[in-house]
Amino acid sequence: QVQLVESGGGLVQPGGSLRLSCAASGSVFRINAIGWYRQAPGKQRELVAGITSGGIPNYAASVKGRFTISRDNAKNMVYLQMNNLKPEDTAVYYCNANLVRYGDIRSYDCWGQGTQVTVSS
Repeated sequence: QVQLVESGGGLVQPGGSLRLSCAASGSVFRINAIGWYRQAPGKQRELVAGITSGGIPNYAASVKGRFTISRDNAKNMVYLQMNNLKPEDTAVYYCNANLVRYGDIRSYDCWGQGTQVTVSS
């Protein structure tokens, strides 16, 4: 069994910063790509940022220059540093990993439970 657990969400004023963390635990052999999605009320879930196993990031146009994704392979963790937050960044943020479990050959996608980010004055 593998779990992804997010933390670091909360309420912040426009222009503020938050750092999200996601920890993968359980029978994790290898994490391939890992990233962050978000879903605002009434909207579809969208990719915010992703990072490959080799450390190459990609970002949604709406967050480029403001958000930074990073990963610690030794700890099976991924982070999202969010700066200059805007009200439109308000959403539930989900961690997603494509990973391989011990004893398995195939990879599969795993989701965290989500963490709320609210940007409001």
